[in-house]
Amino acid sequence: MKIIITGSLGNIGKPLAQNLIASGHDVTVVSSSADRKSDIENLGAKAAIGSVSDADFLADTFAGADSLFAMTPPNLGGSNIISNTVNAGKAFAEAISKAGVKRVVMLSSIGADLEKGTGPIAGLHQIEKIYNGLENTAVTFLRAGFFFTNLYNDVPMIKGAGIVGANYPASLKIPFVHPKDIAAAVAEELQKETSGKNIRYIISDVRTPNDVANVLGNAIGKTDLPWIEFTDEQSLQGMTQAGLPEEMASMYTEMGSGLRSEKIAAHFLSNNFSVDGKIKLEDFAKEFAEKF
Repeated sequence: MKIIITGSLGNIGKPLAQNLIASGHDVTVVSSSADRKSDIENLGAKAAIGSVSDADFLADTFAGADSLFAMTPPNLGGSNIISNTVNAGKAFAEAISKAGVKRVVMLSSIGADLEKGTGPIAGLHQIEKIYNGLENTAVTFLRAGFFFTNLYNDVPMIKGAGIVGANYPASLKIPFVHPKDIAAAVAEELQKETSGKNIRYIISDVRTPNDVANVLGNAIGKTDLPWIEFTDEQSLQGMTQAGLPEEMASMYTEMGSGLRSEKIAAHFLSNNFSVDGKIKLEDFAKEFAEKF
């Protein structure tokens, strides 16, 4: 099969490309960075260098493809993040239609069923709606949990203050996912014959922030590492002081509030969807300890 991967060689794209190349597929990886060209080619894939907001570039790249992994970059720019993300989704949809791609797997998120109150996830909600309008294209909306790898953002807090926390409580149930489990699910879906529009959740583990503090703390030798629930104001202030643009910090604060209200994870948790991922919190903790 001729398969297109967007999202360059990140935590998902690289293992996905390796998986598909090993299975004998003709793989093209899209990247906005020319510096990635040699890395992509060294894996045995073709490189397509250009902007994911350029519908003409995407249509040329998608031409003749059997399947496409559509990953709109998160947080496009420090401002107008939602509109930038949605515009990229529109460019993808235009290119998919023009190139006649019949099979698409879109990386989405828990909470994408909700129109608002979810921070950056709101952009994925709108893109799902755009992709639902694609005719003659089978689409799987792969709704991923909260990335384990996002917990690396807490390293400065752990080292500097001896705590870990966010603006949601220690007892909250959170669906987590490891990028390698996402890559495995995408590879499976891209090679699957299907029709219509479908939703699949990819979750590795469902755990609480208290579990996160305990398991990561034990892994790094800080057995008394506490989870601290911040107010929205404290969360916003902490992120802006750490150098995050205010719009982005506000969106992450809103996402934390959406998690706290339990609405972001509600569709997954209340409908008995399966936990397909293999990498659990304890497995990720070993990776975390090595990088800590």
